Amino acid sequence: MREPLRNPHHEPNVSDEQRRNATPAAVLIPIVVRSSGLTLLLTRRHEQISYAGHICFPGGRADPDDSGPIGTALREAHEEVALAPEKVQVIGELGDYVSHSGFRIRPVVGLVHSLGELRAAEGEVDEILEFPLDHVLASTSYRLRGSRGSEGRAHYFIEHGGAIVAGPTVSLMMGFYEELLHTHEPVVIP
Repeated sequence: MREPLRNPHHEPNVSDEQRRNATPAAVLIPIVVRSSGLTLLLTRRHEQISYAGHICFPGGRADPDDSGPIGTALREAHEEVALAPEKVQVIGELGDYVSHSGFRIRPVVGLVHSLGELRAAEGEVDEILEFPLDHVLASTSYRLRGSRGSEGRAHYFIEHGGAIVAGPTVSLMMGFYEELLHTHEPVVIP
């Protein structure tokens, strides 16, 4: 069984009841292979839907017809940005992340060698973005905003090209980064 992803933010923990009642969801963490380097594909949510303007991975609530989290992630990526499922080479899943908004999010990681023609779903996605993977995998890219006192809250965020990622999406990015650290032996340089 996969270990759940931790919430790195300084805020109250999600309660056991919230965890039990969380709605299943999945996101695709698409790693785009480009000659100039690897990037992560993200979307900016449309201004007329919940969490308007937030930058997030393609994904959403599981449908009963989905073939598990991978099916949900691929379906949602296709609906949101027209990324064809056959263009995604799924390489694994991370542990669940339970959000304060009541979702149990399963991140699915996939390589995309050819994006094809993407298009933002009208009324759902305002913009399709890419963040360089080396920026996401640099611990110095993450900043903490707020106070960490006993009553305070502080939240991590990452910025690239004027676009700011925060909330559950930055938690998923940090969880992806931490998973990579756990799966690779440190290199010792004499």
